[in-house]
Amino acid sequence: MKDTLVEALNEQMNFEFYSAHVYLAMAAYCSGESLDGFANFFIVQAEEERFHAMKIYKFLNDRGKRAKLDALGAPKNDYNSILEAFEDGYHHEQVNTQRFYKLSDLAWNDREHATIGFLKWFIDEQVEEEALFDNIIQKLKRIEKDSNAFYSMDEAFAARSFTPPAGE
Repeated sequence: MKDTLVEALNEQMNFEFYSAHVYLAMAAYCSGESLDGFANFFIVQAEEERFHAMKIYKFLNDRGKRAKLDALGAPKNDYNSILEAFEDGYHHEQVNTQRFYKLSDLAWNDREHATIGFLKWFIDEQVEEEALFDNIIQKLKRIEKDSNAFYSMDEAFAARSFTPPAGE
């Protein structure tokens, strides 16, 4: 694996850790608003992002390369609404998708077939992540003035949990 690809994978690993940081900040906002179900949604999202980071960490090690950790920047901590938090999350996932596309392009250019196969899982995951956020945003927009539906969503998110895919 070329050094440029190793560096790019390390950058992505660190972005995944940063993403967990972003989602924990969103969870803290939700907790501050006494919306524990929404907070749980973002806590689970943070767990998924850490899982993604560790998946890259393990891949680098399996390929005989060294994972290198960087400092994490401060995430946004304040939002005007739950909708804004989800819209920011959706935008964050779109940025992440583009990052994986660029990584995949780099791997293709290097003819790094093991990395190409590895990155396919992440690209498929990004389709799911974007769809999840978009779906929630559409629901939040529809129920904007229906407090019962809003609190029903909060309760539903309280039951959300993270289970790593089988074999991971």
